[in-house]
Amino acid sequence: MTLTQPSLTAVESAPSRANAAGRRLRNRLGATGLVALCWIALMIGCAALAPVIAPHDPNAQDLLHVYAAPGGDHLLGTDGTGRDILSRLIWGARTSLVGPALVVLLSLVVGLPLALAAAWRGGWLDAVVGRFLDIVFSLPAILVAVLAVAVFRPGPAPAILALAVAYLPYVARVARSAALRQRAMPYVAALTVQGHGGVAICARHLLPNITPVVGAQIPIAFANALMDLAALSFLGLAVQSPQADWGVLVNDAQAVLQGHSSQVVYAGVLIIATVVALMLIGDRLGGDIRRRRVRRAPQPTGRTP
Repeated sequence: MTLTQPSLTAVESAPSRANAAGRRLRNRLGATGLVALCWIALMIGCAALAPVIAPHDPNAQDLLHVYAAPGGDHLLGTDGTGRDILSRLIWGARTSLVGPALVVLLSLVVGLPLALAAAWRGGWLDAVVGRFLDIVFSLPAILVAVLAVAVFRPGPAPAILALAVAYLPYVARVARSAALRQRAMPYVAALTVQGHGGVAICARHLLPNITPVVGAQIPIAFANALMDLAALSFLGLAVQSPQADWGVLVNDAQAVLQGHSSQVVYAGVLIIATVVALMLIGDRLGGDIRRRRVRRAPQPTGRTP
């Protein structure tokens, strides 16, 4: 059986599309951004494969090997109760990454429809939404989370919900500004004249067009949420010991006082490296969007009217 030319073209088009997508990603992120993306992918892989790659149970205590030196059966040593530090770091990636992901996801689910409705309807609705976002933005996220934990109970759920509310302006204000720019475009007026409803225009046209702008803010919001949740876990207000979490692992003051600071250092390095990587990705994506706007802006002709 012989393949026709269209079949060969279809077979060869998939690798070419993948290569083109890879080139676009490299151009948008740059070398530093790609390194940061690889680090985030590594952390996500460790979190997803924690039951497979973790050498020990993260909560298993071995009082005969307290503060064991790195090496042998414990590559990074053990803590004050003989728990394997490497296993706790790997399992801690789960709570340390899932919590911020839920914060950002909840902010998107609530913030995007709110921003699109305000941009589309305008008037009093836009004014009310704008003032609400300004008020929430003026409140420190960590303070909102502490108040929520004080009203309800210490744990990850109240902290995540409170931070999701506090992070609404990070998403909604950017989405509203981008939606207002799209709202003024001629294609929106043309679609309205053709009889398309506001919900359909927002869902099919405005939302896809503002996605790149909002997407550039997601890594930055994720990094801030990661730091806030780690701080709350450090204070014992979010994830509770003995559950493995990077913030909980940093809260080992007694080990530091006794000269065993390896667990604190390892967890702190992971938090800092992940936050920096997310910030770099967000900065590269935002810079690429700004450059494209400059290229698309009309250039002056030099002629006077």
